[in-house]
Amino acid sequence: MPVCKAIVAAAIGLHARPAAVFVRAVTATGLPVTISKDGRPGVDARSLLEVMTEDFECGCEVELAVAADALPARCSVAEAENALEGLRVLLESPNAV
Repeated sequence: MPVCKAIVAAAIGLHARPAAVFVRAVTATGLPVTISKDGRPGVDARSLLEVMTEDFECGCEVELAVAADALPARCSVAEAENALEGLRVLLESPNAV
């Protein structure tokens, strides 16, 4: 299962505009990405409501993942890892989200 850890850098965390930018980026990957923190079950990172409800505040460590059995047939594990790395960079850029 492709997994990547990131630190949320947006000053207000993943709320409102930063959450919308992140969700659009996840949706653009075409992958069923989940996001979680503190060992809690992941939520669908393609859902603005679910992302905002989880309260991913500035400075918190999150885990981005794609379940191996949920990978689309057209996508390799390496491609999923690259997509997660791009999302990590986005989350860790204070001005990007």
